[in-house]
Amino acid sequence: MNKTIALVTGGFTGESVVSFKSAAFVESQLDRSKYKVYKIAVLKEGWYYEDPNGVKHTVDRNDFTLMLHGKKVHFDAVFIMLHGSPGEDGKLQGYFDLLNIPYTSCDALTSSLTMNKGYSKAIVDGISGLHIARSVQLFENSNQDSGQLLTSLKLPLFVKPNNGGSSIGMSKVKSSDELPAALDKAFNEDSQVLVEEFIQGREFSIGVYSGKNGITVLPATEVIPSNDFFDFEAKYTPGATEEITPGRMSDEEKSRVERIVKDIYIRLNCRGMVRIDYFLQDGTSNFYFVEINTIPGQTAQSFIPQQVKAAGMNIGEFYGELIEKALEG
Repeated sequence: MNKTIALVTGGFTGESVVSFKSAAFVESQLDRSKYKVYKIAVLKEGWYYEDPNGVKHTVDRNDFTLMLHGKKVHFDAVFIMLHGSPGEDGKLQGYFDLLNIPYTSCDALTSSLTMNKGYSKAIVDGISGLHIARSVQLFENSNQDSGQLLTSLKLPLFVKPNNGGSSIGMSKVKSSDELPAALDKAFNEDSQVLVEEFIQGREFSIGVYSGKNGITVLPATEVIPSNDFFDFEAKYTPGATEEITPGRMSDEEKSRVERIVKDIYIRLNCRGMVRIDYFLQDGTSNFYFVEINTIPGQTAQSFIPQQVKAAGMNIGEFYGELIEKALEG
């Protein structure tokens, strides 16, 4: 019998635009002979399913069901494709846990922790072969000024909101006079800001997931932005970034990276698919952890679909594997 799947999208942040694009791609790839898919929009103004006639049906949040044609629709599992809050920060995961509905992403605790870049780095610190750039975590009520920062950190610096994704609010600071504006920009997006030293090296993004063969590492994507760094514009402007999948790594680097990212996946108690960003430092090839994304983008141009294709896998079957893994509990 076909499984009934809720494909949850939308969200409460500016990333909702990307969420709808990701969900549309996932919906287009899922095997309809196995899954009956209902795309559910979760927005501040309401939760609903829009049928093929454009009619919006409100979700009953008491049990996450729909009433269609006089019948109640219950979901066997949820495919979470909602970037930012509440899909990536653990809120929806906690809600589905209370309702005992399985879902494809990391659990509530891991989702919440990994939204905080500083906390994530503290947890993965100590993994063999993993390095972390020196950084300072700032809070809205702290009184540390830019001059104090420069006594403990060396330019150039990255300044970024501690929570959130898509590189919104992020700046690269090359001189001390650029730091105050960069801090203001980041604090406009979040009440916590991470200021860290810039690591010169090759940038990569790699997918890791738990499926029928256990924890599997996908081929990495090497990221070469035309901008100074991989910011929002570089991520979402066609042609603004050169992306090479599989990325250029030696056999030793590839083997070392796969071991480290598996250890990250285990240390953070991940489930489903995640994407880990890292640098290989120039000169040393040391692995520098940047961040982990527990609801990675899934447009046709996104890294994970590129990597699944490079691994010789069918993207629809890959998504199906994530659903089946979730259904196992």
